[in-house]
Amino acid sequence: MVDEYNGKESGEVFVQKHGDFLDEVRIQVSSGKGGDGAIHFRKEKYVPRGGPDGGDGGKGGDVVLVVDPKRTTLSAFRGKRHFRAQEGKRGGGNNRTGKSGKDVQILVPPGTIVRDDKTDALLGDLVEPGQELIIYRGGRGGRGNSRFATSRNQTPRVGEKGAPGEKHWIYLELRLIADVGIIGVPNAGKSTLLAAVTNAKPKIAEYPFTTLSPNLGVAKLDVDEVLVLADIPGLIEGAHQGVGLGFQFLRHIQRTQVLIHLIDGLSIDPLADFSQINAELAYFDPMLGEKPQIVAITKIDLPEVRERIDGLKSRFESAGYQVFTISALARDGLRELLFAALKELQTIPAPELIEGELPVYQPELEARDFKITREADGGWRVSGEAVERAAAMTYWEYDEAIRRFQQLLVRLGVEAALQEAGIKSGDTVRIGENELEWVI
Repeated sequence: MVDEYNGKESGEVFVQKHGDFLDEVRIQVSSGKGGDGAIHFRKEKYVPRGGPDGGDGGKGGDVVLVVDPKRTTLSAFRGKRHFRAQEGKRGGGNNRTGKSGKDVQILVPPGTIVRDDKTDALLGDLVEPGQELIIYRGGRGGRGNSRFATSRNQTPRVGEKGAPGEKHWIYLELRLIADVGIIGVPNAGKSTLLAAVTNAKPKIAEYPFTTLSPNLGVAKLDVDEVLVLADIPGLIEGAHQGVGLGFQFLRHIQRTQVLIHLIDGLSIDPLADFSQINAELAYFDPMLGEKPQIVAITKIDLPEVRERIDGLKSRFESAGYQVFTISALARDGLRELLFAALKELQTIPAPELIEGELPVYQPELEARDFKITREADGGWRVSGEAVERAAAMTYWEYDEAIRRFQQLLVRLGVEAALQEAGIKSGDTVRIGENELEWVI
């Protein structure tokens, strides 16, 4: 029922499989590298000393998540897990700027929460149809040599390569958006109720855990009134720890605003069932225990249930709950139950997004921070966002560009830090994918 996850570095995707339903997945996304700036000089007849006219590179494409209301699961990611935005195009002569790379748009269903898989930082909570969120931006285009011309250096042979894009694994988690969640022990009649009041067609049978995935349905109560209901699979003791179908489905209750708690009229101890489910909700998320609940005793079409119905109702009503008696098969009491849920729903303020302003992703280090380490072969490794980005943007085949990079090492304090660490002339220095020889 669950795919094996072999680790983030292996590139495998962890998914929860329940038929065609998929509610969590890890995918890799890459924003586009910026286009390289051009090092070019004007070449025209009768213009023997044309100046620099290298244009800037285009910006790399962003990684954009878009809410598609037609999608109800994350199943589309089962066959594709790598998404890459387009790189920016190289700048050209005559100060022509390169074309920007196209964004990569990733369609997700409403209710998708996005986190950085490494840091667990919240990147977005996507709920509105058409909502867009840029989670990683493409690299900026490198500057062409025309940008470096000065009165003292009118023929600069220096430019910038495009800034690298970002590559990350992200974690997508779907939490169904429904007005009303239908909860209860296994075989309490949740799927039967959903099928009776909506056009949903959940699997129904007389044994526990028939429903292996949440089901959504829309009940039209009046011309202008509809309810979106979610049939949440049955919970058992220890569900908050993952026992049975456990927390794989508890999260789908978090977005619902009202709960219809079905009580199996044939249960040996209905109050114990009721208490157990509420305990599991509270253990998983204390806020779940505070959601309004309407109690519905099911299967009243059966004689043995009718005989005990008055006693059951009084016990729940004495605890302060609004109680209804229903038979989904006989369509008895359903309209009254749904209108009670609608009335309760209308008293509740609109839900807020989960905690945090978006986007909230922050790099682990400040951009100018760096770290120096000694590698096994005696070489030196300089790590840091700013210095690695600058190295990737340097044209190493041009002396002026190399001198400019050396000046940057001085400004960032890298040169002084290497000298303090004991670097010697001839030592190897590695910055990103570049390997340099240290000369004093």
